[in-house]
Amino acid sequence: MSRAESGSSATTEETGKYPHRWRVLALCLLAGFMTLLDVSIVNVALPSIQQGLDAPSVALSWVISGYALAFGLVLVPLGKLGDAHGRGRMFLISLAAFTVASGLAGIAQNPVWLVVARLLQGAAGGMLNPQVLGLIQQQFHGRERGTAFGLFGAVVGISTAVGPLLGGLIIELAGAQHGWRWVFFVNLPIGLAALVVAARIMPRGVGDRRLRGADVLGVSLLGAALVCLLLPLVDQEGFAGRPSWLLWAAVPVLLSLFVTWEHRYSRRGGSPLVDLRLFRISSYTFGSTLGMLYFAGFTSIFFVLAVYFQRGLDYSALQAGLSLTPFALGSAVSSALSGRAVHRLGRKVVLLGLAGALLGVLSTEILLARHQGSAAGLVTALPLLVGGVGSGLVISPNQTVTLSEIDVTRGGTAAGIQQTGQRIGTAIGTAAASGLFFATLPRGYDTAISHGLLVAVSFVAAAMLVGLLELVVTRRRGGTSAG
Repeated sequence: MSRAESGSSATTEETGKYPHRWRVLALCLLAGFMTLLDVSIVNVALPSIQQGLDAPSVALSWVISGYALAFGLVLVPLGKLGDAHGRGRMFLISLAAFTVASGLAGIAQNPVWLVVARLLQGAAGGMLNPQVLGLIQQQFHGRERGTAFGLFGAVVGISTAVGPLLGGLIIELAGAQHGWRWVFFVNLPIGLAALVVAARIMPRGVGDRRLRGADVLGVSLLGAALVCLLLPLVDQEGFAGRPSWLLWAAVPVLLSLFVTWEHRYSRRGGSPLVDLRLFRISSYTFGSTLGMLYFAGFTSIFFVLAVYFQRGLDYSALQAGLSLTPFALGSAVSSALSGRAVHRLGRKVVLLGLAGALLGVLSTEILLARHQGSAAGLVTALPLLVGGVGSGLVISPNQTVTLSEIDVTRGGTAAGIQQTGQRIGTAIGTAAASGLFFATLPRGYDTAISHGLLVAVSFVAAAMLVGLLELVVTRRRGGTSAG
């Protein structure tokens, strides 16, 4: 596949340096923080939602799972939409939609209203994130791109880990009855201010006209495959006792039909939803696989630890969030500093980070397997800090290397595919860790947390194996990993 220069129809704004790129980056980081924060912040607000709306457990499940499902479903098609019609324009539309959906969620009068608002919010978040990554790739090159992705990686780490802390603090200040509303209302002033600034400085590129065209069948097949895969994972309570395997059996069939159709549609001269030539780029294929496996381990850590701290040790939501803060701090610092290193060392930085993350999580598991009582949050602070530092050297450097050889005109689509893999990894990892945690809970919380964290360790180790395999393959070809 050709590089950015091949996109002759792209405007100068889409391929060259944009004078306001650092301001654009600030907006991208803010938008990314908002959408990713809403994945985790709502978890600690569920008791408040139940009290304030008298919501049944199935509605609470869909408040969480509906956001994740809608987010994952739209990443690829709306990433391509930004490539085709201009990422600056799509950024504004999706940010406005996310802000409005947040307001609708905050004023919800009944559980159904809230679930629908969360579906809209998830779809808007899934629409926004590919534009963010596409804009970073579009506006920055060389060392600057590594720095920009490093800062975005810091946002990913902070938003994931700080969500429970911030949610607990909001509930503490606003009260249990209506505190959950402010979990959503907090997005309104931030979103409105960002929209005002974005309307002035976002690039006005019109996108690549060659990518325009509705691949309706491709969108339908991929969407159906993702629903069959993700729905039983994100809505475990709703599928308890139901034959989930029937949906999972349909996934390979639907994906085979999707790949066949995309090949045929491309040969006919159409603009397919996914240009399958992306997967001929080894750095992209290895990086996307590594990212999916790492997110399966990375996000499951927070789920099982949050449950363990709150239910097993009777920590408040705020105390549980504080106990996870060392991971967030370590991740933020190392992510911000990783940009220069990845430009020189490529995927080797990711392997170093995976080693650190593996050491941190494994140490946490070993310490918690021995009953620590109420001091567990303090005892695990150092290993979680180490794990966070390692994580910061994984997420953003992997993003940089994975997209390094992608034609910038297809950056949104490529980022959408990559993030879809991360959402799949998140769903699989959380389902596996929570399933094993609750299956072993009758033997005590110490046993349950040990088994839950072993799932995270396994996925992180699998991600490291993928990184090592890429290193071997690259050396045999006589090349070096892309930086």
